[in-house]
Amino acid sequence: MKDERLLKIENAALFVKSLIGDRIPLVGVVLGSGLGRLGEQIQNPIVIPYRNIPFFPESTAVGHKGNFICGYLGGKCVMAMQGRFHYYEGYPMEEVTLGIRVMKALGIKYLFASNAAGACNPDFHTGDLAVIYDHISNIPNPLIGKNFDELGPRFPDMTCAYDLELQKLAFDQAEKLGISLQRGVYFASTGPTYETPAEVRFYRTVGADLLGMSTVPEVIVARHAGIRVFGMSVVTNCANTQNVERNLNDANDVVEQADHAARKMSELFAAMIANL
Repeated sequence: MKDERLLKIENAALFVKSLIGDRIPLVGVVLGSGLGRLGEQIQNPIVIPYRNIPFFPESTAVGHKGNFICGYLGGKCVMAMQGRFHYYEGYPMEEVTLGIRVMKALGIKYLFASNAAGACNPDFHTGDLAVIYDHISNIPNPLIGKNFDELGPRFPDMTCAYDLELQKLAFDQAEKLGISLQRGVYFASTGPTYETPAEVRFYRTVGADLLGMSTVPEVIVARHAGIRVFGMSVVTNCANTQNVERNLNDANDVVEQADHAARKMSELFAAMIANL
């Protein structure tokens, strides 16, 4: 008898497939806090609320609308997740990463994962777009437990988790568009608390440039499935390294800052996808 976890993926994918018909998405796009605006740029959209999909959790985070959107961006068929699921919401990793598994079942070959992140690199500033070239994870690995060979190998390699050719494509297209890009290492912690100043100093010391609460589980599952990954952070705040009240982090401000940068990211993603 087929494992319940595989049945959840198959049934959710079949439901979505029944609504998108003969469309086969080439690219899956995950839109983080405040970045749902990119979903509005998708042409001929078919919008599928998560709440309607069998076995799907609901996205409860601020700035996450909770929809699949299937349509066209850069002339290619894409499937966008307008909002993601987080470990801090209380979901097991199986559900945090379910959307990636479903998009893989629908046909995606590429994953473009975006997020809103704090910066612990002093050279990064609010509103910057940063290409993720590596990560450090302090979140439970989503592949812990029984491995399903149908989904990927027991011990997937993570040497180039973030595709080098896609990174080059991003910088090439950004130059043509006049968009400035940073490049950094993303540190993922569980949240939902923002980092203490001591934690920020520690993360910076061990090599982090960007701090967030998501993305890494999705990247691991995508690479496990053989999907090529591009990651991008929108810098929404500069992390506080001192115990003073002048630099408090606020979820609504994060969404507002991400919204300002969403136009540039949408333009860049469309150009990259057009050149895949």
